[in-house]
Amino acid sequence: MINKFLNQTTFNSTEDFSENYRVNVPDNFNFAYDVVDEWAKIAPYKIAICWVNDKGEHKRINYKELKERSDQAASFFMQEGINKGDMVMLILKRRYQFWFAILGLHKIGAIAIPATHLLTKKDIIYRSNAANIKAIIAVDDDLVLSHVDESLIESPSVEIKICCGETDKKGWSSFEEGLINAPKFVRPAHVNNNDDIMLLYFTSGTTGEPKMVIHNFVYPLGHIVTAKYWHNLHEDSLHLTVADTGWGKAVWGKLYGQMIVGAEIMVYDHERFVPEEMLQLMADYKVTSFCAPPTVYRFLIKEDLSKYDLSSLEYVTTAGEALNPSVFDEFQNATGLMIREAFGQTETTATIITFPWMKPVPGSMGVPNPTYDMDLIDSDGRSVEDGETGEVVFRTNKSIPLGLFMGYYKDEELTRSVYSNNIYRTGDMAWRDQDGYYWFEGRSDDVIKSSGYRIGPFEVESAILTHPAVVECAITGVPDEIRGQIIKATVVLNGNYKNFDKEALIKELQDHTKKITAPYKYPRIIEFVDALPKTISGKIKRAEIRKK
Repeated sequence: MINKFLNQTTFNSTEDFSENYRVNVPDNFNFAYDVVDEWAKIAPYKIAICWVNDKGEHKRINYKELKERSDQAASFFMQEGINKGDMVMLILKRRYQFWFAILGLHKIGAIAIPATHLLTKKDIIYRSNAANIKAIIAVDDDLVLSHVDESLIESPSVEIKICCGETDKKGWSSFEEGLINAPKFVRPAHVNNNDDIMLLYFTSGTTGEPKMVIHNFVYPLGHIVTAKYWHNLHEDSLHLTVADTGWGKAVWGKLYGQMIVGAEIMVYDHERFVPEEMLQLMADYKVTSFCAPPTVYRFLIKEDLSKYDLSSLEYVTTAGEALNPSVFDEFQNATGLMIREAFGQTETTATIITFPWMKPVPGSMGVPNPTYDMDLIDSDGRSVEDGETGEVVFRTNKSIPLGLFMGYYKDEELTRSVYSNNIYRTGDMAWRDQDGYYWFEGRSDDVIKSSGYRIGPFEVESAILTHPAVVECAITGVPDEIRGQIIKATVVLNGNYKNFDKEALIKELQDHTKKITAPYKYPRIIEFVDALPKTISGKIKRAEIRKK
């Protein structure tokens, strides 16, 4: 399938990739028809999804079934009154019905809004009104269904409620019954143009209300790079990405690029992350490729990995937050595999990547994805030199890369604040070493300026996290008359350190930090807390910590 979109698929260097990688973009491209239904024609019994839940249930879905179920979903949605351009929120956890539903929406040109089951009544009201949501498709979770029902009085645009699974709640249509009883699907005459809105994501910003990121119908083609040249997938791969379907990471790792490449997608539908169960699943099903945020790897390396047969595992990757070098080293020592990092945002696809032909450098994100014209600039717009910290930006005067967002829905002012004059400013700070590798420093408003030094929080957090007492840590700057700012560490301790000498541990952590990183970067203030304030997607709210 990938040969349908690429003239050349194998590259041996970033230079080769930059010069020769080209995507053939069809007119009116629609992933559901042009990829999923095409697989159903040429290889109907090829397995697309291997779904397993934490109750021992499992299901393998081939492309023939995926086409049939998505056709039924499309027909059912139209019967319910969902049409082209309508906004539809999907709150489906990791249920396999998510794939039927989102593909069905693609087939009729409706706009999918994946969302987490952690949304409260207030969250749903905000999203429903901000995006003028017409329908909500939710999992059969009493709390989720109740939050949706409670939001309806203040969500006048919501007309349709569909439940996946069993429920006796009034006003909810059954997704399963809808598929069974749907009339034969007839493809609409004109579903979409390439620049129509296909996806909308509410970003979980660390300040203010979530932003509405919109992507067009060619966005899936941007994820060829994600699957083929970051995850390093092929047609015999069984790939597991750890992500709820409500997060953007799900379509990064469990849908678009993987199906274009022809890899089988492993889905583990679990309510609570248990490292031992995840490892056993990988061993039992012979997972070959694995992607998870660094937090998951931090839990995995605490287990005795020798107890699990991970010999099938060929490739491991990470994104979502910066990877601590100590985690990289421990995982490699235990498995022989090097974790390959990448960087991206909800607004983009993978933009900085540790490619397969590169040697990973622990702590580095990799090098720029050549499909994006990337630069690092200072506050005056000057391109910075090696070793200098700058903001990651993308220039679009030559071309707009596949995967870059269309803007923020219904908010031209907000869009212009980050994307104008053919420059998209990410708000993320990084620096480049002499070998061309890029290193994450933090968000632009998180960088600390102390005694003339610019200090990124990540390096200090990484140093403190190597101490056995520390489970989580957030570094922020505190105003200081002499130094401008001083470093503060807000720390969550390991449960074994409940009864501790506070002052002695503070000094121990300070001395430990001085040994791991430059002495001037040690935290002069350390506060111990039970938990760090976070967004619903797990990002640390440093702005909230700074207010204290």
